[in-house]
Amino acid sequence: MKKTFALSHPKISYQRLIETAKHDVKKYIKQERAKALPEGVDFWGFSCKFGQTEDKARAIHEGDINTNISSAQSQHWKSFYLEIVAVPKTRTKRPDEE
Repeated sequence: MKKTFALSHPKISYQRLIETAKHDVKKYIKQERAKALPEGVDFWGFSCKFGQTEDKARAIHEGDINTNISSAQSQHWKSFYLEIVAVPKTRTKRPDEE
């Protein structure tokens, strides 16, 4: 998902647009995790970028998406760019501690 979310609409409130953006992100991640995994892979990881525009977007952790959207809300941004790319990953074993 590479999308610029517009946070201004003549009939829809600002808060509703924020909630819709968060819902769309949650729905997209759920859909991607449900897809079949390639062989030799344990889970779907996500490479994410967030910013006011595509040019200003910086890499963030998947768990910080809602925090960043809330931050954009508190700063009253008119729009924001969010990029989420599913990446197949393998779990690494923890070293045995003796």
